[in-house]
Amino acid sequence: MSTEAARRRSTWFVLGVLGAAMAGVVTTHLLDDVSLVDAHGLHDAVLAAACVLSAGVILWRVRSAGLLRSLPFLAFGILAMAVVAILFMLNDFRSGIEYSPSPYDSLFLLIGAIFFIPIEIEYRQHFRKELRGQIAADVALAAASIAVILYLALRPALATSIESLSAAVFAMMVATALTAYGAIVLWVPSLAHVGQFCTIAAFSAGGVVFAEQWVRGTYTSGRSGVDLPLALGALGLAFVVTAAPRRMGDGQVAQPSRFGRAVLTTVAVATACTALGLVAAMKTTSVIGPVQASGLIYVLGVAVAVRILVNQLRSTQATRDAQDALEAKEAALRETDKALARLQRANETLRESEERLRLVFEAAVDGIVELDHKDVIVRANEAFCSMLDLPQSMVEGQPWAALAAAIEADESFTALQSTGQGKLLLQEGNATYLEARTSEIPGTPPRRLLLVRDVSAQRVADQTIRSLFKFLQDRDEDRTRIMRRTNAAIESERNRIARDLHDGPVQGVSAASLSLEAVLLMLKAGEDGEGMEVLTKVRQELAEEADNLRRLMAGLRPPLLEERGLVPALRETVEKFGHENKLDAEFAAQGVGEVPQDLETLAYRVVQEALSNAGKHAEAARIGVAVEAVAGQLRIEVTDNGVGFDAAKAREFLRMGRVGLASMRERVELANGTFMVHSTPGRGTTVVATLPLESVPGPRAFAVNEAS
Repeated sequence: MSTEAARRRSTWFVLGVLGAAMAGVVTTHLLDDVSLVDAHGLHDAVLAAACVLSAGVILWRVRSAGLLRSLPFLAFGILAMAVVAILFMLNDFRSGIEYSPSPYDSLFLLIGAIFFIPIEIEYRQHFRKELRGQIAADVALAAASIAVILYLALRPALATSIESLSAAVFAMMVATALTAYGAIVLWVPSLAHVGQFCTIAAFSAGGVVFAEQWVRGTYTSGRSGVDLPLALGALGLAFVVTAAPRRMGDGQVAQPSRFGRAVLTTVAVATACTALGLVAAMKTTSVIGPVQASGLIYVLGVAVAVRILVNQLRSTQATRDAQDALEAKEAALRETDKALARLQRANETLRESEERLRLVFEAAVDGIVELDHKDVIVRANEAFCSMLDLPQSMVEGQPWAALAAAIEADESFTALQSTGQGKLLLQEGNATYLEARTSEIPGTPPRRLLLVRDVSAQRVADQTIRSLFKFLQDRDEDRTRIMRRTNAAIESERNRIARDLHDGPVQGVSAASLSLEAVLLMLKAGEDGEGMEVLTKVRQELAEEADNLRRLMAGLRPPLLEERGLVPALRETVEKFGHENKLDAEFAAQGVGEVPQDLETLAYRVVQEALSNAGKHAEAARIGVAVEAVAGQLRIEVTDNGVGFDAAKAREFLRMGRVGLASMRERVELANGTFMVHSTPGRGTTVVATLPLESVPGPRAFAVNEAS
């Protein structure tokens, strides 16, 4: 079972109990009227039980449903009534005390004070602070008037002072309670307030009957006119509180009545006039004496004077407030005029600022585009339209996707606003690279500002820088491989030269040295003929070793370069290469004069390397070598009609260990020259090296077998 269902069941159960209690109270008094039960203390007990039940239900309901904050104090007042009823019941059982007026009757005001606490709470909650004084004055006037009327009605003829005091106490309690709660009902006629007023009215009715009998000394417990209104009023209040909706009260009461204030003032004045007329009539008929009449008239006069004074103070305050309001209004108008002047100046400044912003917007070098929340172009500056080569009238008002479709841009331009990168293809076929930055413009609906910049030049520069960097990386890697291979070749060449020297000239010289020792011994022994034969043999061996040394030196630097120069050495080398490889070899030289020795060696080695590569890989039938000196440079060209190769794969050859081309390029560039290779598969190869004839760096030691 849900909590709400359980609450409804408990509410219906409590309502049933309260209904049964009210029926029981009425039944008890009906049976007493026909003398079917003994009323000795019974009605007091019933009244006490009804008050306790009512107070308990009200406190439970307030705690569970959150009703008016004043209801708990009403419950405490009802409990106080239960205590009084119990005291009367105990007195009835003792049968020792008779009821009559006494000075202690003023203690009943304590019970009344409990009922006045809710009045203070309600007044603070529902009456504005500036109205509380006037309403309190109306309530006081009406209460004093009703109290005077009740006092005259309750006071017996020829009453004693104690009887007059008792009549005044009860009259004041009833009149104040009725008037105070009646004012609340007139001001805020909610269900809770109507229930409170009905309860207080029932208590007042019972109180008036009780006071009328008490003052005259004729009261006996168990009177239906007293107990029934008190018991039914308490149970009725509990019934209304239980049946009321949840949260009835704080924040849920009805709006203030439109005519409540006027009705309250009218009632107060009418009761005051009635009370004055009644006092005058009773004085005239000698029902009350002149002193009492004067006192009552004085009380009513004070109440009327207080009401007039409060009204006058309120009027004065209202007049002062109106004057203050007028002065504040005039001051506000003056401030408004100043504000309008400031607003005009601000508007002028804003207009000038807007004009400057418009000029900046149109004069900006970068493209500026404003988009709405549907990606429709609200406005675009001239720079952006120039990028698209479109007029502003064809750009503004267009959705971004439609604009991209109209200029036939690629997908990157369509997503430019989100990715920040895009490419635009113009009619000439050139690509324009764009970068964009997006800023959110707050508002309802929000908008976006797109800042577009042409970065084509930057993109080309970046690509060039990357290409150069990649080229330098490749060259560095190539140079590292060449240096590694060259160092290995140099070391191998040194080892070969060392082996050749050791196995050839060194062995021959050592043998000749031993032979000379033998010749010396022969000569000393007088064997001249044998010695001469050995000397002849030693001479032949030394001649052979000299030839070996010449051949070894020729491998390091061709003798032809030393003896005849670069052109004859190249011509002989080319002819020898053609003869050995059985192909047509041609050589041509033009304008070659004196060439520095270092440059001769470098040029010879380049040709030698190119011929070596052609012999190994070209499978050519014809090869040509041309050397010419032009504009201070020595140009060397080696051409074949072989199978050729893909020049783009030169770096792959280097990775495979074939460093011939890379080695030639490295040597030529170290001499501040240029080196180029032109080759196409099936169409032969051309190697061109250009060397400056002025001073060049000294050649690096290398070996011919570096070529591969």
